[in-house]
Amino acid sequence: MANNKLLVNERQTDLGTFMVGRLLPFRKKRQVGPFTYIDHMGPTTIGDGKYLEVDQHPHIGLCTLTYLLKGEIEHKDSTGVSHIIRPGDAGFMTSGKGVTHTERTPESLRNGELFDMHGYQIWVALPIDKEEMEPRFDFYASSEAPHWQEDGIDFKLIAGEGFGRKSPLVGYSPMFMVDISATKETTLDLRGKIEGEVAFVIVKGSINSDGQKVEAGQMLISKTDEECEICMDENTQILLFGGKPFAEERYLSWNFVSHSKERLKQAREDWENKRFPKVPGDETYIPFPSKIK
Repeated sequence: MANNKLLVNERQTDLGTFMVGRLLPFRKKRQVGPFTYIDHMGPTTIGDGKYLEVDQHPHIGLCTLTYLLKGEIEHKDSTGVSHIIRPGDAGFMTSGKGVTHTERTPESLRNGELFDMHGYQIWVALPIDKEEMEPRFDFYASSEAPHWQEDGIDFKLIAGEGFGRKSPLVGYSPMFMVDISATKETTLDLRGKIEGEVAFVIVKGSINSDGQKVEAGQMLISKTDEECEICMDENTQILLFGGKPFAEERYLSWNFVSHSKERLKQAREDWENKRFPKVPGDETYIPFPSKIK
């Protein structure tokens, strides 16, 4: 999400077996599987005249995966889509060759009352052969995602494949994103359950690995891919995500992702010269940040 003030602060520590961080990308790890960037929204209380207002901004070469725990977001984009995303739902916008979108608090919540807001928006890089595809938006209601319990742990497969199951939100390359909750202390063993690089975002509670406690708001990245296990403390919720990395490096410039630095340069010129498609009926515009060279 562009210019979102609710971004989690970057924090990084090498723990030997794992790396802990606050968001992607950071210095020692630019991607986890195809996942390129994480925005953490909240938790916070908004309302009474102070609402989420993310004006029109562009993307290329990626998909935005919006997943809320509390609150609502109205998504609008230049394909003409307008959709409200609620807790447990997944909004999946494919930018491809170029899209613009806005994210705002729905009118139904602009009644002066306070409400909680908490969620994540995650960028998933596209394979090279999909980077210039036509943009689109797909919505997946919470009830569509596979949901099960195993050994006292509650699982919800938000995207991709894992644990012998497949989400209706498949994506464009091998990946997984799982919402996992434990009410009591338990061990989560991932061997044979997923494939590829893996990271854990701690939503609430804490996890332990190699004697190191990782708490809410932090991220743990495994250096050993899927062959790992962690201990979840009681009343802990995590987002597990990752997948097979691309063979080619991906570059980032503001809201743009590409395997080509020249393509990023072209996207910037296109945005500065107002060549991107517009969200219908919206004339707002977030300028390209001057601090980015």
